[in-house]
Amino acid sequence: MLDAFYSAVQSEGGSNVEIVVSASGWPSYGGTDATVANAQTYCSNLIKHVEGVTGTPKRPAKAIETYLFAMFDENQNSWAETEKHFGLFSSDKQPKYQPSVNFSKYTTICSE
Repeated sequence: MLDAFYSAVQSEGGSNVEIVVSASGWPSYGGTDATVANAQTYCSNLIKHVEGVTGTPKRPAKAIETYLFAMFDENQNSWAETEKHFGLFSSDKQPKYQPSVNFSKYTTICSE
């Protein structure tokens, strides 16, 4: 899918435009498939995929910059119930699950 975006941007003259996967995640509550187990599986597999792949076929030397959505649940907004539960942590700051990845090797850490 990322290569499709690269191709579309390139066809419009933007071959040097950087594309970032800025928000990807899975809800842990609020719908049929919105479970903690599915959220853990999705986020863990996304991290493994991004770590294990050096680029895409169209840009093989370019790492895929990706951000998980979201750090915390957003239980005080007026969105649909599913939209409130994308966080790795509950709104009380307790972890909902541990993605199968070693976060200690990353240099950007979010804190209060």
